[in-house]
Amino acid sequence: MAPLADLYQLTAAYGQWRAGRAALPAAAELFFRRGPFGGAPALAAGLAQGLRCLRAFRFSAADVAYLRSVLPSTTEDAFFDYLATLDASEVTVSAVPEGSVVFARVPFLQVKGPLLVVQLLETTLLCLVNYASLVATNAARFRLLAGPDVKLMEIGLRRAQGPDGALSASKYSYIGGFDYTSNILAGKLYGIPVRGTVAHSFIMSFSSLEEVQPRELAPLAGGQPVDLPTLAESWLGRVCDLLQTPPQKANRGELAAFVSYAITFPRDFQGLLDTYCVRRSGLPNFCAVALALQQLGYRAIGVRLDSGDLAQQSKEIRQVLRACGAHFQVPWFETIPIAVSNDISEQSLEEFQRELVEVNGSPCLKLTEDEEKMTIPGTKTIYRLYDAAGHPFMDLMALEEEPSPSAGQELVVHVLGQFGETSKVVPTTVETLHRTYFRDGQVCEPLPSLPEVRSHAQVSLSLLSPAHRQLHQPQPYPVAVTEKLHHLLTKLRQARQ
Repeated sequence: MAPLADLYQLTAAYGQWRAGRAALPAAAELFFRRGPFGGAPALAAGLAQGLRCLRAFRFSAADVAYLRSVLPSTTEDAFFDYLATLDASEVTVSAVPEGSVVFARVPFLQVKGPLLVVQLLETTLLCLVNYASLVATNAARFRLLAGPDVKLMEIGLRRAQGPDGALSASKYSYIGGFDYTSNILAGKLYGIPVRGTVAHSFIMSFSSLEEVQPRELAPLAGGQPVDLPTLAESWLGRVCDLLQTPPQKANRGELAAFVSYAITFPRDFQGLLDTYCVRRSGLPNFCAVALALQQLGYRAIGVRLDSGDLAQQSKEIRQVLRACGAHFQVPWFETIPIAVSNDISEQSLEEFQRELVEVNGSPCLKLTEDEEKMTIPGTKTIYRLYDAAGHPFMDLMALEEEPSPSAGQELVVHVLGQFGETSKVVPTTVETLHRTYFRDGQVCEPLPSLPEVRSHAQVSLSLLSPAHRQLHQPQPYPVAVTEKLHHLLTKLRQARQ
């Protein structure tokens, strides 16, 4: 598979090849400069997809022919012959396990290999990791807000950036903590539990009860089938009396749609309440059909709101469901689930509740006045330090040749952003964050299943201290370098000035 690459990367690759630098050993890292969503931690995602692309990395004859047509005509033929021989057999990739919590400035993926190949892989990996991590992180924030018990369903297929974006959104929302997707292709491909509700178009397709066919539904316990439209209409009068709303205000097309859906799916009946008027139509019609089903031994499974003030309407709906449950002596009615959709934000939910770093063995430093954009040089090992309570309190970057820190050992470190100062820390536990996932052209570490990645993500988030896990103005998480790496950074900065 040809890599996802920009044209400027191909021209740069040609320059490296022509200068005889294509095979120089190089290392690159993927990281983000600032924490997303106001400095919060992120979830690393997209690793498995990136590894699959690495395994298939090559230029076919058709790819090479196309590149001949877009690269400058002065490009030597031998370069195209060279491209036809490229693969990822000399590339090594190490990364944090997919679903791990990661912080700004800390590399969550490292690539080593020939300089030209490493450069060509940059865009591929950024494309596959950036979007995935952002979606998973966003989903994780919703899960943290909602708590462990509320069910979250992703239903963004219609608004997604094409089918690929939709599948990725479904997959990485699941990793971040969502329970279901409405995307049946994502369910088929990834095994994500699929759920759905009634469509507005279905409800609007009915205008009267006479359109309901078939009309009869047999009781769950057996017996003579009952004309459900007639039974539901009789219940509608009783419900409207209780709610003190005129029965004629309840849209009969909506009632017919609910009845038709109930006859088709009597064990899975749910109502979409806001096609017309929630209070005067959707809610009375739903209660009437649900009570008719109750009379035949069935239970409705929920209602959905898709517009308006979702929080306020949810409260009003719950009051009505409780009133119906008490008045008609149907206790389970009070606990019918209420689902809300459409433009759900963190705020509304709250109301309910990656640069080259080393070439040919020489550390590279991007020097800039903006410290956020300055790379940390050298090939590094990343450690996560834990306190006695089991919470991570610092990520530490060390040069690859340095000995590993030990639990209980005092470490002298330099926290990024505080280069003039040193700190002393004593970790209770030390974790090496990166594992080697790709070597000699093959994935060399077993990749977890999607549910396993999802579970790891939730565990990874749960280990954070409350101060670092909070969604609004989280306490900054310290990222530090060892004294040796700090000295290297200082030396390179002075040499550039």
